[in-house]
Amino acid sequence: MKKLVTITALLVLAVPTAFAAPPAQGTSPAQLCRAQQAGMSAADFASLYAPASPKSAFGRCVAARQQQVAQNTANAAKTCSAERAGWVTANHAGKSFNESYGANDNDRNAFGKCVSQKAKVQTEAQQAATLSAAKQCKADRAANRAAFDAAYGTKRNAFGKCVSAKSKQNGS
Repeated sequence: MKKLVTITALLVLAVPTAFAAPPAQGTSPAQLCRAQQAGMSAADFASLYAPASPKSAFGRCVAARQQQVAQNTANAAKTCSAERAGWVTANHAGKSFNESYGANDNDRNAFGKCVSQKAKVQTEAQQAATLSAAKQCKADRAANRAAFDAAYGTKRNAFGKCVSAKSKQNGS
């Protein structure tokens, strides 16, 4: 009986997540993290996401990217709502908001397409800023280790501090 209750509970929890909408952007958080792993050394990736326990770095990266994607989607929804509310057809070659963003026969998916496009652009910009910052930090560390250590410390999280600071400078 306990097995039946446990299996039923797992199915009840699994069904909503199986039918949940995919992230608004075109790339999943796991794909973003794989791209980051490929763009930097394993030690640097671990230092960025989990300096104390490198084995959990990928999971922490995915969790961070999921939060980022959710925030980007929420921001995009606000932007699209404001854009739709202030839409002036004359300013957009005579097209309505639905005609400009919609992709199906009746253009009823316009708001979702707007949100998806804007969230994807923001996510891609953040990904590019992170990868660029990681390259800059790697180059800075290799060029002058003493200056790097003075600026970011000598602990395991020094590379992560550097990437965070530089990605903020780059606008992410």
